[in-house]
Amino acid sequence: MGCMFSLPQDRLDAAERTAPIRETSFIEKMKKTNRSIVVFYGSQTGTGEEFANRLSKDAHRYGMKGMAADPEEYDMSELSRLKEIPKSMAVFCMATYGEGDPTDNAQEFYDWLQGADDDLEGVNFAVFGLGNKTYEHYNAMGKYTDKRLAELGGKRVFDLGLGDDDSNLEEDFISWKEQFWPAVCEYFGVEATGEDSSIRQFELVVHNDINMNQVYTGEMGRLKSFQTQKPPFDAKNPFLASVAVNRKLNKGGNRHLMHIELDITESKIRYDSGDHVAVYPTNDSAMVNRIGERLGVDLDTVISLKNLDEESNKKHPFPCPTTYRTALTHYLDINNMPRTNVLYELAQYASDPQEQENMRKMASASPEGKALYQSWVLDSERNILAILEDLPSLNPPVDHLCELLPRLQARYYSIASSSKVHPHCIHICAVVIEYNTKTGRVFRGVATNWLKDKHVTDNGHKPTVPMYVRRSQFRLPFKPSNPVIMIGPGTGIAPFMGFIQERAWQKEQGKDVGETILYFGCRHCNEDFLYQQELEEFERAGVLTQLNVAFSRDQEQKVYVQHLLKKNKQQLWKLIHTDNAHIYVCGDARNMARDVHAAFSEIAEQEGGLTHTQALDYFKKLMTKGRYSQDVWS
Repeated sequence: MGCMFSLPQDRLDAAERTAPIRETSFIEKMKKTNRSIVVFYGSQTGTGEEFANRLSKDAHRYGMKGMAADPEEYDMSELSRLKEIPKSMAVFCMATYGEGDPTDNAQEFYDWLQGADDDLEGVNFAVFGLGNKTYEHYNAMGKYTDKRLAELGGKRVFDLGLGDDDSNLEEDFISWKEQFWPAVCEYFGVEATGEDSSIRQFELVVHNDINMNQVYTGEMGRLKSFQTQKPPFDAKNPFLASVAVNRKLNKGGNRHLMHIELDITESKIRYDSGDHVAVYPTNDSAMVNRIGERLGVDLDTVISLKNLDEESNKKHPFPCPTTYRTALTHYLDINNMPRTNVLYELAQYASDPQEQENMRKMASASPEGKALYQSWVLDSERNILAILEDLPSLNPPVDHLCELLPRLQARYYSIASSSKVHPHCIHICAVVIEYNTKTGRVFRGVATNWLKDKHVTDNGHKPTVPMYVRRSQFRLPFKPSNPVIMIGPGTGIAPFMGFIQERAWQKEQGKDVGETILYFGCRHCNEDFLYQQELEEFERAGVLTQLNVAFSRDQEQKVYVQHLLKKNKQQLWKLIHTDNAHIYVCGDARNMARDVHAAFSEIAEQEGGLTHTQALDYFKKLMTKGRYSQDVWS
């Protein structure tokens, strides 16, 4: 499909009608292309897909041919037919999203798994799960896939691998892979071919005389989709919302917290309080220029990277044709620390033997290699530019670098407004990420720094932001009369601004609105008490029945939201146990969400006379019933 968008619109429809039907049978595709290993991925931010690609590439070292596959593109009920292919196996790299949910692209597969009664006898499989231990439902999707495939009679060739993104997902994956391949070899009776060489997946095509109308300039799907916008808007077709407001929220301190309003008037986009808005940021142009200078490249060269595997559904690693500048600005992640496979594949371009050896060592499963990667890349927070600067002998061709870097991902923010009050506007509340790293460089968050600079100018020029809305399960109670208890320190206040606006609107409609209680936390009352005026106004109007604020640094002992919860334990227990209150927690998953959960358990023990185990169980039930919801990030 890639090249068709260069056709004029009237010829496009005819071309689409005659386009070949995409093969939905992975079995037929494997037979046709002589492959025996298929690696499916459930991926939300691209890491699961990246791991699947790495595994399918690894297969050739063992004389097998692999292919990575998106379960959304294939008929997964054909899994039982895999045994028609000799020495075949299916590997699943499954990420868990949100509260133990499947990723968007694995939703249909998950639904199928739940209802399937297929006989998978003779089907060989292995699963690697991608998760994060700070979340309640750690690696739920990987565990479920592994368990269910075995229940249906599949043969587990190697144990379930669990990767934890809270510590070191990359290391977990390498360690698993290191044991996985020998187990596969033994099971199938094959031996490693000793081919350890890096093989290119894409070939470079340079376009010297191309019409610039056919060149991508940052669009996600359809060429020129930013010039002529057509609904519906989604991840592949974002809407360019103009920035109507961008103001600093905090009155002092060294951080920059911002309130941004996106105008969605022309978009037909609908949202509910509690949903997330996804934005596609761009990388810092100075950083892109420095990569170009360091590699001695004309960044405005128009190129395509074409998949060497003709049969692959993935024709290009990012929209092509485009320029190196556009790829490094819009499509590739240059700000995060590269994974070990990038170092491994680039090692051949280091002319200094010591630098080359260190790059290969960091990608190995040896303890000293892992430790070196941990200290030199992760702890030191070296991104690809820092690596190029600190390894002077490393001179990779820019096209190979572009092939290896992961895609730049959309960033999700909890919407800070109610569509009942602001139907044509989406509010975002975010903190700009900027700090010094161990190597003396400054780390700047891609999206927040990009958003910070989106100012409405005096002459009324409004910058734009490519965005779409992602639905969530974070919802106000169906009955407005149910009390709500909201806990959101820092930018965790975001969805609750939407909730409070909505409760105010319900009140205006003459509805019976229950108690609306907010627990907010910040550092100093006179510095970062976000939305103070609005919140106090809602309190005066009787919409916000109770506003509790913890200022962590305004006194000797630090005070956080969980301390205030314990102070009000009697009132809270009555609301929860007798009055059917709904609890909402938003913000940091690593400490806050955990501490708040522990505080509630303690309240249930002290006020409700429950044992510790009963208390945990009590809140687990509330979660299942949708009365304890979390919108947390780490």
